[in-house]
Amino acid sequence: MLDGRSFVVPRLFSSSCHSESKCSYMNYRLDVAKGKRPLENDGDDGPQRRKCSKLLGSCQLPESAQNWREQSNEQQRHAAGDSSDSSSLIHHIGRDNSISCLIRCSRSDYGSISSLNRSFRELIRSGELYKLRRKNVVIEHWVYFSCALLEWEAYDPIRRRWINLPRMASNECFMFSDKESLAVGTELLVFGKDMTSHVIFRYSLLTNSWSSGMRMNAPRCLFGSASLGEIAILAGGCDSEGRILNAAELYNSETQTWELLPSMNQPRKMCSGVFMDGNFYVIGGIGGIDSKLLTCGEEYNLKTRTWTEIPNMSPGRGGAGRGNEMPATSEAPPLVAVVNNELYAADYADMEVRKYDKQRNLWFTVGRLPEQAASLNGWGLAFRACGDRLIVIGGPRSSGEGYIELNSWVPSEGPPQWILLARKRSGNFVYNCAVMGC
Repeated sequence: MLDGRSFVVPRLFSSSCHSESKCSYMNYRLDVAKGKRPLENDGDDGPQRRKCSKLLGSCQLPESAQNWREQSNEQQRHAAGDSSDSSSLIHHIGRDNSISCLIRCSRSDYGSISSLNRSFRELIRSGELYKLRRKNVVIEHWVYFSCALLEWEAYDPIRRRWINLPRMASNECFMFSDKESLAVGTELLVFGKDMTSHVIFRYSLLTNSWSSGMRMNAPRCLFGSASLGEIAILAGGCDSEGRILNAAELYNSETQTWELLPSMNQPRKMCSGVFMDGNFYVIGGIGGIDSKLLTCGEEYNLKTRTWTEIPNMSPGRGGAGRGNEMPATSEAPPLVAVVNNELYAADYADMEVRKYDKQRNLWFTVGRLPEQAASLNGWGLAFRACGDRLIVIGGPRSSGEGYIELNSWVPSEGPPQWILLARKRSGNFVYNCAVMGC
């Protein structure tokens, strides 16, 4: 809630302007006090708003906002002279200019913006702002993770603040089952098992609430997955009978629909997935008659809808696993992430960061993991891409006490130099982790 504070809207266009001459900056302050909303005032709004209207009217809009204007001309004509709550937004600068301002605001502020009036609330909940953000490459990445069975929280690396999500409402069977998580579009999906079937819980950023009832064509667990914008691909895993699958599915978060894809060349579970160079890759895992570790990967080409096997794509086990003294299922799936179309892996045993050479099809060491990146055979350690950086989430603990750290490194800046973003006390490992970019 704003509670008497003011909200600052940055002038167009702080992140994607092509010409600085068209992108001078100003602040447009929206004052809200005790639920009163000056934006709905039809009287004189003062020189600040008139100045904002004049400046924004002379600023060139980005292509997507121009398209928005063209698509909504008819609506604007009908709305002319109508300053009702349902069509106004910021009255004196128009709906399209209002939206162009809002897509440049931090998503941290959208909750406050939605409290201004019904028009703002409906706009944000419609998801249209996030679609325009993607078109204009205005993306913020938040880290979502769970250190408790039904509790999730998010971390905003830009504002460096924690956000508690609503608690999931579930039964004990789902609570204690193995769970996977995936962020796609404006949704966080958590996959688990009910009494006799697999279930999915969906958190919506637009409504800040959980729902259930989604169902894949081939329900599964222990799969590899990754997202790209509003779509995600899930591959492999186990069905409810424990059979290892080679099936794959594509999920569209905008339509909330599942589509069966061609099957992989071989079944695998406990594998990892990434998007790289516009294609989806599934890496490592366990498969075959003897349920042994797989060293190969597979590439799915979204255009040709075909799978291609890639030998030796898995980063493999570190020093602790080279003697094969551990069963295959005791180790976590490969800890891999892609930044700027480059594939990286965390070797939990040797505490190293490795990079994949796509031309030579081999892995090489680039540096060390953070010293506090503790894990149990890779379990409890999160290794994710977060925009242009890699993040590692983990930390030491003993006797049920400890803490977790969020460390980040920007690969384009040179060898690993980890920066501590945040630290908090936690008696548990990180059970699940996903990064939402929108």
